[in-house]
Amino acid sequence: MTIQVPQIVGVDISKATLDVYVHPAGISRQFANTAKGHKALIAWLAPWSIERIAYEATGTYHRKLEQALAGMPCVSLNPERARRFAQATGTLAKTDRIDASLLARMAATLHPPVRPARSQQQMQLVELINARDGLVRDRTALKNREKNLTIALLRHQCQQRLQQIARHIEALDAEIAAGIAADPGLARRHHILTSIAGLGTLTAHQLIATMPELGTLNNKEAASLAGLAPVARQSGQWKGKSFIRGGRANVRQALYMPALVAARFNHDLKAKYRQLIATGKPAKVAITAIMRKLIVIANALLKADRCWQESVA
Repeated sequence: MTIQVPQIVGVDISKATLDVYVHPAGISRQFANTAKGHKALIAWLAPWSIERIAYEATGTYHRKLEQALAGMPCVSLNPERARRFAQATGTLAKTDRIDASLLARMAATLHPPVRPARSQQQMQLVELINARDGLVRDRTALKNREKNLTIALLRHQCQQRLQQIARHIEALDAEIAAGIAADPGLARRHHILTSIAGLGTLTAHQLIATMPELGTLNNKEAASLAGLAPVARQSGQWKGKSFIRGGRANVRQALYMPALVAARFNHDLKAKYRQLIATGKPAKVAITAIMRKLIVIANALLKADRCWQESVA
């Protein structure tokens, strides 16, 4: 018999176990973080009327659970915000069971939006993109170190490592492109994104992998999720400067260079950039506004399932 009172489920995920708490029923249980444990969890939840299943993003540990719960109302919570929620409630102790109950209470209080889980193909793309980002960071560090090397052997080894990284990046790019081409839905998203003047293949790969929500959000939600929505600072008669914070840093990093290109070669965004500069906005503020426009345009085009077209002057 299904229990009709809507329940919020909090799941604290570790490498070996899943600590589960059902709110407001107040029932907790532990399962193994394995395929068998996931099936047991789903069977245990079957009688309940589930409103949300809340868990923290924990790198690789939550991915298989997320796939097992596909089709259920899952929400991935930011670990930092979850910790701050615990502090706000005055909870100082930290155990897996307590964390599970706090996640359930947080979801019940804040009602975070339920978004569809990433597909297996998208999860693989995320892993490939993360590996590529790591190689790019390694390449930058090696190039900086190379400038200070005076011993021939060390310079030779550094060059060999740079050549190896270049080969690995090339192989990852090919694998990412093949993965997107093999999925008609992802291929269509890639085609739409790369139609935007200034937004290239690598940026499209990053957006497809790390911001799959694009096309399902409104403009403010898209800008906020990317961390490109200005945060107001005001108290009484005092009004401070607005700034951006939070959101997905990898998306912002991916959009910076395209925004520079768009500010020069995208007719619409070039006019927007010049208008901001003319009103006295600093160049970095203007570029950030162009980044925000790019993500908003991408979201709108994906929602409408159409390619970008330059407006006729």
